[in-house]
Amino acid sequence: MEPLSKAYDPKGIENKWYATWKENGNFKPSGKGEPFVIVIPPPNITGKLHMGHALNMTLQDITIRFNRMLGKNTLWLPGEDHAGIATQGVVEKTLREKGTSRDEVGREEFLRITWEWANEYREYIKKQIEWIGCSVDWERDRFTLDEGLNRAVRKAFVQLYDKGLIYKGKYLVNWCSRCGTVLSDEEVEHEDEKSHLWYIRYPIKGEEQGLIVATTRPETMLGDTAVAVNPSDERYKDWIGKTLFLPIVNREIPIIADHFVDPKFGTGAVKVTPAHDPNDYQMAIRHNLPFVEVIDERSKMSPEAGIYSGLSALEARKKIVERLESEGFLVKIEDYNHSVGHCYRCSASIEPRLSDQWFIKMKPLAERAVEVVENGRVKFYPDRWKKVYLNWMNEVHDWCISRQLWWGHRIPVWYCQDCGHLNVTEEEPKQCQKCGSSHLIQDSDVLDTWFSSGLWPFSTLGWPDRTADLETFYPTSLLSTAFDIIFFWVARMIVMGLEFMDEIPFKDVYIHQLVRDKKGRKMSKSLGNGIDPIEVIQTYGADATRFSLAIMASQGSDIRYDVKNIETYQHFANKLWNASRFAMMNLDTDNGGAPLSIDPDQCTLADGWILSTLNETISKVTDYLRHYDYNFAAKAIYEFFWNQFCDWYLESAKPILYGEGGQKQNTRAVLSYVLERSIRVLHPFMPFITEELWQNLPIQKEADSLIVAPWPEERPEYTFSEKRNRYEALIEEIRGIRNLRAQFQVPPSQKFSVAIRFLGQPGTGLLEEETTYIRFLANVEAVTVVDQKPGKSATAYVDSAREIYVILGETIDWVEERKRLEKEIDKTRVDLQHAETKLSNPKFMANAEAEVVEEARMKAEEARKTLKRLELLLKDFRAV
Repeated sequence: MEPLSKAYDPKGIENKWYATWKENGNFKPSGKGEPFVIVIPPPNITGKLHMGHALNMTLQDITIRFNRMLGKNTLWLPGEDHAGIATQGVVEKTLREKGTSRDEVGREEFLRITWEWANEYREYIKKQIEWIGCSVDWERDRFTLDEGLNRAVRKAFVQLYDKGLIYKGKYLVNWCSRCGTVLSDEEVEHEDEKSHLWYIRYPIKGEEQGLIVATTRPETMLGDTAVAVNPSDERYKDWIGKTLFLPIVNREIPIIADHFVDPKFGTGAVKVTPAHDPNDYQMAIRHNLPFVEVIDERSKMSPEAGIYSGLSALEARKKIVERLESEGFLVKIEDYNHSVGHCYRCSASIEPRLSDQWFIKMKPLAERAVEVVENGRVKFYPDRWKKVYLNWMNEVHDWCISRQLWWGHRIPVWYCQDCGHLNVTEEEPKQCQKCGSSHLIQDSDVLDTWFSSGLWPFSTLGWPDRTADLETFYPTSLLSTAFDIIFFWVARMIVMGLEFMDEIPFKDVYIHQLVRDKKGRKMSKSLGNGIDPIEVIQTYGADATRFSLAIMASQGSDIRYDVKNIETYQHFANKLWNASRFAMMNLDTDNGGAPLSIDPDQCTLADGWILSTLNETISKVTDYLRHYDYNFAAKAIYEFFWNQFCDWYLESAKPILYGEGGQKQNTRAVLSYVLERSIRVLHPFMPFITEELWQNLPIQKEADSLIVAPWPEERPEYTFSEKRNRYEALIEEIRGIRNLRAQFQVPPSQKFSVAIRFLGQPGTGLLEEETTYIRFLANVEAVTVVDQKPGKSATAYVDSAREIYVILGETIDWVEERKRLEKEIDKTRVDLQHAETKLSNPKFMANAEAEVVEEARMKAEEARKTLKRLELLLKDFRAV
C-alpha cells in the first residue's frame, strides 16, 4: 500500500473503495452463516433523495455492515418505488409547464414520458445511494413497476379476488379533484381551519314552526335526504318521523333518529347528506335513505344542483347562503374551527363523493397481523410504536385500492362488452370466460401504489416462484422506516406476507427519526427544503456525514439538521486519520507484518487501562447495534477513540515510544492491537476511511478487506481491573492539575512542582510510573511525597488514598485570586439553583424531551462538581 498522505482527502478514497467493494462482490451474500436480510424501503422516483433518506440509508448500512462482520449471510436488496399518484403529479406539472397536459398527449405517450422520468431519477437515486456508501447488492436491484413485480401484483390481486376478499362497489370515497383520483383514508391529512357554522331553518310539513340545523357546508344541503337527531334528546322526542321541506329545493325529507348524532353539536339536529359525508353515508345505509350527488369529480356543482350546476363548491356556497338569507331561512352564522381533509400529495381539499371503486376486505386479513405483533414475533423499536400499530389495525376499514391514474399497475380485470362478465385473470384473456366473446375492455384504473409496495419483501425475492432467494432470505430481518407510513406500508406488508407466504415479512421494525430542517419543518420534496446528500458529501465527505447522522439518531426523537453539525465529525475523521498516521509511524515495520504479541505482564498502567476500556467499548457498541441504539453506539466509539485513545493513551505512550526501554515493543503491540480493533468497530459508521487505514496497517490481516473482516470480540485476558482503576484515578489527578493551571492562567511554558500526600499506607510499587505520567502529561517539573500540605499550594485532587497539591508559591496573586474564586462560586451556585429548579418542576419533567431533561441533569451535575472543586480551592486560599 502507498504510505498515508499527511492530510485526509475523502474524495479519492471514497470513490476508490466503493468501486473496489463492488468489483470484488463484497455486497453480495457470502452464502455462509445465518441470513440477515434488509429489503430497502424503495425511495419514490418523484425526485432526488434528501437528508431524511440519507439518515435511513446510513442506519441500514451500519446494521448490514455490522452483521456482515459478525459472519452472517447478509443481503441488502435495493430498489425504487414507482409512486403512482406522486410521480404522475410531478410529470403532469412538467407537461403543464410545457403548455400541454396528459389528456392532450394521451395515455400511451404519457406513459412513455413517465418512464423516461422514472429511468432518469432511478439512476440519480442509485448514484446518491452509492455516494452515501450503502453496501447494497446492486445485482438484485428492483423496481415496483418492473415485469417481475407486475406479475406478482396480478397474482396477488387474482388470489384475493378468488377468495372473495377483493370486491367492487359504489361507496363514499375521498376524492382529490386536483389529482383526479380517489385516496385511501390514510392518504388524507387533516388540518384545523377557521370557518363558520350556518344555522338554517327547515320548515316542518303542516306546521308553522321549523327545525333549525347547524352545518359547516351549506352548499351540500341540496343533496340532503334527511335531518337526524339523537333518540335520547328530549327536545326532539316528538319530532322524530315528521317530514321537513328542504329549503330552496323544496324536497320532502324525513326527521330520523340515530345515536351517532351529538346533541351538543349546534342545535342537536344535523342535516344528512349521504353522497358527501362519510358519517351521513353510514346513516343512510342504516336508514335506507336515497343518495343525491350535488358535487362532481371536478369539485363543481352537478346537474342535481339545479341552477347552481357548474359553479365551484365555494361559489355555490356564497350564492346559496345569500338566497337562504333573502328567503328567511338563515337564522345566524357563528365562527367555527373544524378539521378539514387534504390530499397528502397536493394539499387540495378532499371531497367525499360516491364512486365505483375496488376494495380489499381488511378485517379478515388484519386478525393475524394483529396477533404477530401482540405475541412479539414482529417487534417495534421503539416499543411505543407497537401501540400505534395495534390501535389502527384493530379499527381497520376496507382498503380502497383503485386509483384513477395512468401510471401504475393496471387492474387485471377485463369487462365483457357483450354479457357484462368481469374477467379477473393474471394474463390478458382472449375471450370472455362466460360467453366466449372477444369484445373485452380492461379496467382503466390502476392499483394503489401501496398494493405493490405491500408485496415488496417477498416479490423482490422472486415470488410467486419459489426461488432459492425466497427460500433463503424470507422472512427478512429488519425493516427501517418512518412513523408516518406505519399504516400505509408496514401494516400492509405484514398483512400481505401472512396471506401469501404464511409467514411474517420481517422480525424487527425500526422506526427512525424524522429529519427536520433548522426551522423544525419536515424535510420533504414538496416543501423544497430537502438537502441533496451528494452536496453535503462533496463538502464534508461521506464518513463525516454518516457519523453525524448516526450520533443524532436517538430512538423516539426527531433531528433538527444543520449541515454545520457535520463539521464536528469532519474533525473526528481528521483525528482518526492523524492518530492512525502517528501510530503507524511508531509501529515496528521491520517484522514483515508478523502480529505483535502483547505480554500482559509487561503492560503499563496505560496499556492495561486502554485494553480494558477497549473490551468494554466493544461490548457496549455490539449490544447497542443489536438493539438499534445507533446514537449510543456512535457516542461510545467516538468517546473511546477521541477522548480515551487519542487524548490519553497516545499521550501516555509517547515517552515509551520515543525511548529505548524494554517496554517499547509491548506498548507497540498494544498500540497496534487497540488501533486495529478501533478501526474495525468504526467501520460500519465510517466505512471508507476505516478501509483505507486498515489496509495500510503494517500487520497481518484476518481478511482481504475490512468490509468482510470479523467483528472484534472481547478478550478476557486483556482486562486489567487494578491497572484500570489506578490509571483512571491518575487521569482525575492530572485533570485536577490541569484545571488549576487553567484556573490561575499559568502559561504552559511555566512549570511548577506537585506534592503528593498519602492518607493511608504511603508508597506503591507503581509510584515511579505514576510520577512519570504526572510529569509528562501535566507538564510538571517535580513530584514529591509529603507528610502535610505545603504552604502556598492549592489542592488539585482528593480521594480516600491521597491528596495532590500544586505548589504555586508567588506565581499568583493570592488575594486577587481569592476574590475571583468567591465571585465564581457565587455564579456557580446560581447556575446550580437554576438547573435544580428546572429539574424539580413537574411540568418540565413531564413535557420536555428526554434529551433536554438529560442535558439539564448533566448541567446540574457539572455545576455540583465545579462548586465542590472551587470550594476546596477557596479553603486553601483562606489558609494562606
